[in-house]
Amino acid sequence: MKVIVCGAGQVGFNIARYLALEGNDVTVIDQRPDLVRRISDGLDVQGIVGHASHPDILEKAGAEDADMIIAVTHADEVNMVSCQIAHSIFDVPTKIARVRDQGYLQPIWANLYTRDHMPIDVIISPEIEVARAVTRRLQVPGAFEMIPLVDGKVKLLGVRCDEECPIVNTPLRQLTQLFPELDMIIVGILRDDLPIVPSADDQMLPGDEVYFVVDSDQVARAMATFGHDEPEARRLLIFGGGNIGLFLAREIERNHPWVNAKVIEMDPDRAELAASELGRTVVLHGDVLDSDILEEANVAATETVVAVTNDDETNILASLLAKRYGCQRAVTLVNKGTYEPLVTNLGIDVVVSPRNITVSTILQHVRRGRIHSVHTLREGFGELIEAEAMETSPLVGSPIKDAKLPSGVMLGAIVRQGEMVVPHGDTVVQANDRVVLFAAKESIRKVEKLFSVRLEYF
Repeated sequence: MKVIVCGAGQVGFNIARYLALEGNDVTVIDQRPDLVRRISDGLDVQGIVGHASHPDILEKAGAEDADMIIAVTHADEVNMVSCQIAHSIFDVPTKIARVRDQGYLQPIWANLYTRDHMPIDVIISPEIEVARAVTRRLQVPGAFEMIPLVDGKVKLLGVRCDEECPIVNTPLRQLTQLFPELDMIIVGILRDDLPIVPSADDQMLPGDEVYFVVDSDQVARAMATFGHDEPEARRLLIFGGGNIGLFLAREIERNHPWVNAKVIEMDPDRAELAASELGRTVVLHGDVLDSDILEEANVAATETVVAVTNDDETNILASLLAKRYGCQRAVTLVNKGTYEPLVTNLGIDVVVSPRNITVSTILQHVRRGRIHSVHTLREGFGELIEAEAMETSPLVGSPIKDAKLPSGVMLGAIVRQGEMVVPHGDTVVQANDRVVLFAAKESIRKVEKLFSVRLEYF
C-alpha cells in the first residue's frame, strides 16, 4: 500500500514507522528539513521537504497512485486542504486528517466533510480521543489501561503488580486451576521496560505491568485476583480546563452524574469559558502547583486527580503534589515518550500518551479487510487487534495449536454469538468469530503476511 504522511512530528513519525515496518511504501512531507532528515535517516521511507497542501509537492510525493493520505501537520487548515487537493486533483481513495480546533468539529457542521464539500473520510481529534481514553481508565480503578473490545463484550486491562499482589510468582498455567470460572487470558507482560509474550510456564513478578483480556461481566473479579477492589471515584479533580479537560468534564456530567468533579484552570478567560459551559462542575481559577488552590479544591479528600494541562512537567509535578497531599490516584497526561517509563516509578498511577492514542486511532483506519479495531500498547510493545475470522482463515476449522501462529502472537479471546470463549490449544475457531489477538512489535508484519490474502485481516 502506498501512503503519504503529511507532517513529520511525533505522530507523523510514529505512523510512518509502523507503516514502514509492515512493508508499506511510505512518503513523508514536512516543511522542516531537520524533521525530514531525521525521518529519512531513521526509517525506510522517502522524505520530501515542502508544504503538504501544495499540489506540486503532493505530486512529487506520488499522490497520483497513492492509496491513502494521512495529514497530521500542526495546522488543521493544512491537513484539511491537503485532503481536499488529494481528492480533487489526484483522486486519492482514503483521506485521514487530524483536526484539533473544536470549532471545526461541532455537529452542526458535520455536512462540511462530505464528498461534495471537503472530502475527508476520517477526522481524528486527539483531544476528544484522549478525553475518552481517560474516561475509560476512570471506570476501572487500579488499572492503568482499559480498552473495550467486541462491542463491549470483552475488555483489555493493564495492571501493575506489587509485592502484595496475590498471584505473583504463580505460573500462568496454574491460574486456570485456581480460578476455573474466570474467563481471563494474560496476553502481555512488560518487565523492566522489556516486553514479554508469556507462555504457560511464565509467572508474574512484582513490578511487572500485565495486560490481560477478560469477559466484561468479570472485570471486578479479575481485578480482585490482582488485589484491586477499589470503588469507582466519586470525587474527581481535573487539572487544566483546555479542550481535553473541558471534554472530560462534560463526559463526567453526562455519563457519571454521581461523580463530584472540579476543574482548576490557570487562564482566567478559559476558566470563565469552562464555567459557562459546565453545569454541576466547579471551576477554580488558579495555578495547579499552588498549595492554596489545591487546599481550596480539597485535594486531600479527592480520590482521583487527572492532570491534562498543556505542559508535561506541570502535569507530573501537580500529580505528585496532589498525591503528597492525600489524593489516592493520579492520571497524568504525558506527551514526551522519554518521560513515560520514568513517571510510574515516581508514584503516578496512570500515564496517558496522546501520541499513542492518536496513532492507535489512525492505524485502526489504515488496516484493511476485517479489522474492527487496533490499539497500540505502549510504544515498542505491540498491538491489540480485534478482527473477524473468515472462512478462508487458517485458524478456522482446526485446533488453535495446529494453526502455526507466528511467535509473539497470542490469542486473547474469541467472541461467538455474543459470548466470550477462552482460547486454549484445543479450541476450534469458527467462521465469523470475532478474534482478539496480541501481536508483539516484531511479529506484526509476520501476522500481516500470514493473513493478508487468506484472512482479509489486514
